[in-house]
Amino acid sequence: MPGFDLNTTPDLLSERVIGAAVEVHRHLGPGLLESVYLAAMEYELLGRGMSFASELPLPVRYKGTELDGVLRIDLLVEQELVVELKAVETVLPVHCSQVLTYLRVGNFARGLLINFNVTKLVNGVRRLVR
Repeated sequence: MPGFDLNTTPDLLSERVIGAAVEVHRHLGPGLLESVYLAAMEYELLGRGMSFASELPLPVRYKGTELDGVLRIDLLVEQELVVELKAVETVLPVHCSQVLTYLRVGNFARGLLINFNVTKLVNGVRRLVR
């Protein structure tokens, strides 16, 4: 069953992205806007030699027709890992559903949901698999 699994065996790519997020959180802390964390993550990923697309449009198809609206993935790292950034008081089930939808629609296998509005970043990271 698709969903999030905190016991999923970590993969190297996810660990590298989480390491970048830890560095961002260590320097900026909680309480800023998501756009600030996105810019800082881009800086960290570039510095670590990782390729990524930011705010990547993901078209949605309905009954064989592409809809006018598109989804936007915060970060797609190395063309395979979906990373959704949040700066919210509480991560809600809809946030996990959002990432799972990106995985399904984009045919990606795994993603990270990272909430920077926490005291310890480890409490704000969720691994999701399709």
